[in-house]
Amino acid sequence: MPREPQARQRVWLLDLDNTLHDASWRVFPLMNAEMTAFIERHLGVDRQEANRIRAHFWQRYGATLLGLMHEHGVDAAQFLRETHEFPHLHRMLRCDASERAALARLPGRKLVLTNAPRDYARRVLKRLRLWRLIDGLIAVEDMWMFHRLRPKPDARMLRHVLARRRLRPAQCLLVEDTPGHLQTARRIGLRGAWMVRYARRAVRRQRDLPMERTGLHGRPAFVAARIHSLRALQRQP
Repeated sequence: MPREPQARQRVWLLDLDNTLHDASWRVFPLMNAEMTAFIERHLGVDRQEANRIRAHFWQRYGATLLGLMHEHGVDAAQFLRETHEFPHLHRMLRCDASERAALARLPGRKLVLTNAPRDYARRVLKRLRLWRLIDGLIAVEDMWMFHRLRPKPDARMLRHVLARRRLRPAQCLLVEDTPGHLQTARRIGLRGAWMVRYARRAVRRQRDLPMERTGLHGRPAFVAARIHSLRALQRQP
């Protein structure tokens, strides 16, 4: 059977943490602790103040790193390196074998689109045996535009990602655990699937950070599907 032309082929833009694996189990708690410790070291504040600053940056900028860059001139590469080292990463990861099988069966091109640094994302994907199942990795280092870092959910970056790969929004579906990212993506014509499988644990683990106001129940109008497993993507038109 002839292969579908690439221009018409479905393209899956897959988030990494809490979408392809359960980051709320061990990765996110340690990542949050590392970010707080980074703020303590580099801004010379105590832990309570560091947590307040981290929450403030998350709310104002959508990412701790962006706040540190804009307000304190922190080097992005240094921050990403110091907060994502995880020498015991292999003990912090888990991925259901059925999810791996579902990803393998998913037709079309599969691109991981993550705000995480490239080295960390590659290590996670390889450790979970997902690396050979994807067709490309777009990490936070690929999200610089005009000398500014523009991670998800920046609409200009999303448009740039599509244009650089000659993709049309109509042929892509973004799979994410963060409703705000899906909402922005919808504004530029990208359909989205909201992965809620790990959301409840994420809420419990991150009570010190502002919560997504969408909630865990129902399906927002800007979301094409609310899914608990990658298997559900097979049913998406």
